[in-house]
Amino acid sequence: MAAIASHHAPPREASHVRLNMYERLGLAAVALACLSVLIIASTLTPSPVGYGTHSQLGLPPCGWVVRFGKPCLTCGMTTAFAAAAHVQPITSIRAQPMGAALAVVTALLVWLAGYSAITGSLLLTTIVRMAGWKLAWISLGGLLAAWAYKWFTFGP
Repeated sequence: MAAIASHHAPPREASHVRLNMYERLGLAAVALACLSVLIIASTLTPSPVGYGTHSQLGLPPCGWVVRFGKPCLTCGMTTAFAAAAHVQPITSIRAQPMGAALAVVTALLVWLAGYSAITGSLLLTTIVRMAGWKLAWISLGGLLAAWAYKWFTFGP
């Protein structure tokens, strides 16, 4: 038993706990990735129909919409992010409610991951650990509800 215990790092005292360099670099990468998404979204013009903004990135039309004439699970996400980046919250929510929520979370992650990367604080990792699977299930439910909303409000 002693051999097994020696392979584990000793527990850190709560008052002196800081992220290690690799954890901090990982969080810096998360912050930069989120910031990049928001910067790209800010360069786009939100589509007035609530979807299709992704075509400004050179992407083809959504295959689901082309084939079935109905929105895909993520339909309107790019439009929602672009509207949020242009501080148009109502337009963002109308385009894709879950996209609007994710845009806000993305902006929060820039700050929380950046703060944790710079200071070594466990703030973000504590939030994620506390939220756990509950947040994942709530997010999935939100995505499905937003898809239902988009399905019933979708129009060519």
